[in-house]
Parts: sequence; structure tokens; C-alpha cells
Amino acid sequence: MPRQGAVEFYALSTCIWCRRTREWLEDNGVPFNLHYMDLLEGEERSKAQRELERHVSRMSYPVIVANDGDVVIQGYQPEQFEEEIR
Repeated sequence: MPRQGAVEFYALSTCIWCRRTREWLEDNGVPFNLHYMDLLEGEERSKAQRELERHVSRMSYPVIVANDGDVVIQGYQPEQFEEEIR
């Protein structure tokens, strides 16, 4: 499935798997909007949390949401990234 628009990338600033996911996205030229959940505050954090909860039932990071929510990938999954969002 071809990727449509930017990828929403939910991460923690201290997470090694989030860092590796970010590097994969950058290395592969995938445009993304980064949301460091641990650095957001107030309404911005609440909004990001609500959006994330629409796509996953279990909170673990990183989370990638692509193609308007048709593709949701949790964890560092380079093979799945390659197949679903590249």
C-alpha cells in the first residue's frame, strides 16, 4: 500500500527503540511528525494522548500511525516499516 502523507510517530525521548525508529525513518526518507509524549505538556499532551488511544489499546513505544490510521505499528519493526510505510 503506498504511503499517503506524513507518518505520525509517537515516542519517548529516552527510549532507545524510539531513537532507532527515528533513525530508520530519516535514513529511508519517510516524512514524519514526531510527538515525544514525555516532553508534551497540557492540552498538547492531552490531544496527542487521545489521538494515540484511538489507534492502540496498550501503551508502549514507539508507535507509528500511517495512511490515516490504516497502518499502526508498535515497537521497532524495520521489516514491517519496509513493507507498510516505505
